[in-house]
Amino acid sequence: MAALAGLLYAWNIASSGLAPYYSVAARSMTESWKAFLFTAYDPAATITLDKIGGFLWPQALSARLFGFHDWALTLPQCVEGVVSVLVMYRVVRRWQGPATGLLAAGLLTLTPVTASMFGHAIPDAALFMCLLLAVDRYQVAVGGARLRSLVWAGVWVGVAFQAKMMQAWLIVPALAIGYLVTAPVTLRTRIGHLLTSGVVLFAVSLSWVLLMTFTPKDVRPYADGSTNNSAWSMVFEYNGFSRPAESGPGGPGGAGGPGGTGGPSGAGKPGGPAGADGKSATTGAANTPTSGTNKPPTGPTTGPATGPAKNPTTGPANPSPHHRKMVSLGSEKNTWYKLVTSRFTPQIGWLYPLALIGLVHGLLLRRRRPRTDRLRGGHLMWGTWLLTTTVVLSVVDIPHTAYVAGLAPALAALAAAGAVTLWRVHRAAAGRPARLLLPLTLLAEAAWASFVASGHPDFAPWLVPLIAAAALIAVPGLLSYGRATGRRLRPLAVTSLAATCLAMFAAPAAWSLSVLDERYAGSSFEAHAGPGGQSAGGGAPGSAVYGGAGGASYDMSQAPLTAAQKRLLDYVRRHNGNAKYTLSADGGWARSRAITHTGLPILPLGGFAGMATSVTLAEYRHLVASGQLRFALLNPAVAAGGGAPASETAKINAWVRSACTKIDPKAYAATPADPSLPEPLYRCSPTPTTP
Repeated sequence: MAALAGLLYAWNIASSGLAPYYSVAARSMTESWKAFLFTAYDPAATITLDKIGGFLWPQALSARLFGFHDWALTLPQCVEGVVSVLVMYRVVRRWQGPATGLLAAGLLTLTPVTASMFGHAIPDAALFMCLLLAVDRYQVAVGGARLRSLVWAGVWVGVAFQAKMMQAWLIVPALAIGYLVTAPVTLRTRIGHLLTSGVVLFAVSLSWVLLMTFTPKDVRPYADGSTNNSAWSMVFEYNGFSRPAESGPGGPGGAGGPGGTGGPSGAGKPGGPAGADGKSATTGAANTPTSGTNKPPTGPTTGPATGPAKNPTTGPANPSPHHRKMVSLGSEKNTWYKLVTSRFTPQIGWLYPLALIGLVHGLLLRRRRPRTDRLRGGHLMWGTWLLTTTVVLSVVDIPHTAYVAGLAPALAALAAAGAVTLWRVHRAAAGRPARLLLPLTLLAEAAWASFVASGHPDFAPWLVPLIAAAALIAVPGLLSYGRATGRRLRPLAVTSLAATCLAMFAAPAAWSLSVLDERYAGSSFEAHAGPGGQSAGGGAPGSAVYGGAGGASYDMSQAPLTAAQKRLLDYVRRHNGNAKYTLSADGGWARSRAITHTGLPILPLGGFAGMATSVTLAEYRHLVASGQLRFALLNPAVAAGGGAPASETAKINAWVRSACTKIDPKAYAATPADPSLPEPLYRCSPTPTTP
C-alpha cells in the first residue's frame, strides 16, 4: 500500500506546478532564514503570509537542498502522504487487527482527494500527516494511560496548528473524549492527564504566535491578514472566528473555516461571490473575481484538448441533469448538506454508507463491554472525529476540496472496521438475521456509489455496470453459503468476498487511479481527482491578473518571466547601487513571479487581501531617503483615496509619482508599449523632494 501511495502521489511530480502565492513565500524562505522562521512572503521578510506558513517549512528545506523546482516543493507532500498511509495501517492494526489495518491503509490511499492532494504542494498535506501521528501517540496513551504518549499527541496537534491553524484543533474533542471515557485509570487521573497534555498542546500551537508577539515589531515582518500587525488577530480573527458566519469562497488557502486563507470580500470580510472555489465563473486566461480581494485560481479555466472540458467552478462544461440536481443542493452555498453535493462527494464521500453503518454497528456490538474496551473506545474516537469535522465543515465555507480531506482518516478507519466486522459476523451467524447485515450494507454502498458515478457518465462509463454486476454476484453468494469452517474458505466464499470488495471499492479506486493521467490529477491550487476539476499544471495562464483590494492587482500566474520583464530587472540591478530592495511593487508580476523565479528582495506594498499596511508612507520615504530603496513599479489601478486598508498604498503611489522620476520604457524595454510591462517604473533619489 505504501508503494502504491508513493506511485500515485509522485507520478506527476515533475509537472505538479507551482502553487500561487505560496510558492512565492517558499522561494523567499529559501533566500533568508529570517523569512523562513517568520514564514514571510518576501525575501527581506517585510510581511508574512496571511496565515502561519509552517506547512512551507518542509518545502523550503527541500528547495534549499534540491534547488527551487515545482517537484522539489511537491516532494515533501509525497513523503507526508506515504507516512500517513503507514501510520494509518499501524493505528488501525492496533485497534482492529492487521486485516482491518491493511484495508484502512488501502482505503486512505484510494480516497480521491488525498490521491490528488499529496501529489501537489497543498497546505493540508502536512496537517493530515501530523493529525495521524497525533492519533498514533494517543492510541498508545489510551491503552495504558501513559501520560508521556498523550503529551506527544498534544505536541503533534500543536505542530499541525503551524500548518493549518485552528483546523488542527478539530481533532481535539475526539482525543479528549476517547481518553476521558476509555483510559484505564481513575477519573481524576484522566482529567489530570488531559489538562497536562492540553497545556502542551496549546503551548506548541501558539509558539509561532508568541514568537511574533514578543519579537519587536521593527525587527520582524508585518502580520498580514491583520490591520494592527497582530499575529493573534491574523490567526484567530482573520483566519478563525470571522470565517464561519460568511458565505462565499476565497482563494488558494481558503476563505471560510478554520485556517482559511482567502482574502476578505470588500471591506475585510471573508469570502466573496465568485465561483465555488473562489474562482470567477467566467472562462478565459484573465478572470477577475467579482470580489476584489479573493485569492484567484491558478489552474486553467478549461480542460485540455485531449480530455473533457472542465469547469473549475462546478464541474463539467456540460453538466448532466444529475450533476445540476446535486449542485442545486448547495455545492456553491453555505449549506449544512454541502458534503453530499456533487462538488465534494466524488472526492471524499464514496464510503459514507459503509463508514456510518460500521460506526453504528461497532458501537452496538460493543455496548455491553467495560468502559475501557479498546474496540468500543476506537469507534468512539473515530466517530467523534468524523462528527466534529462534519459539523464544522457543514457550517463554514469550503473554498477548496482539500479541506474535506480531514474526513478521510475517520472514514477509512470506520469503513475498514465495518467491512471486516460485518464479514466476520456474516460468517459466524449462520441461520440468524445478522447474516443479512453484510448483504444489505453491500446493496446500500453499491447503490450510493452507482448514484454518485452516474453523475459523470463520460468518465469510466464501465464503472456503474461493473458495480451492478459485482453486487449481483456478491449478494446471492453471501446468502447461499453456510458458515465456513477451517482455515481455507470455500470457493463460493472467496468469490463472494471478492465481488463484495469490487462493488464497494471499485468507484473510489477508479477515481483515485485517474490521477495517473495528468488531465485528472488536480493542481497545486485544487485537490481534485477525476473529471470536473483542474489540470495538474498548477499555474495559471501567463496573462492571469486578478483584482485586489483598493484597485491593486495580483499576477498569480507562475509562468516564467518574459524577456521584457527580465530586461527591466537587469536595468534596475545595474542602477540600484547598494540598495536593500530591488524595487517596490504594489501588485502584478513583480511581487509574485519576479520573487518566485529570481528570489530578489522586492518590497511588496500591502498584504494580499488589502487589509495590511506593510509599510507606511513615512517608512517608505525613510527607505528612499536612506538609499535602501531606489525603484518603484506602480500599479495604475491604485489611486488615492479608496478604502482605509488600501489608502496607505495609494498615498505611497501618489508620493512616488510626484517626488520620483519616471523612467522612459525605452531604457529597459524592447518596445515602449510592451504588454508584459503595464506598470510604470520610477526612480527615487535618496534625498527626494517633498511634494
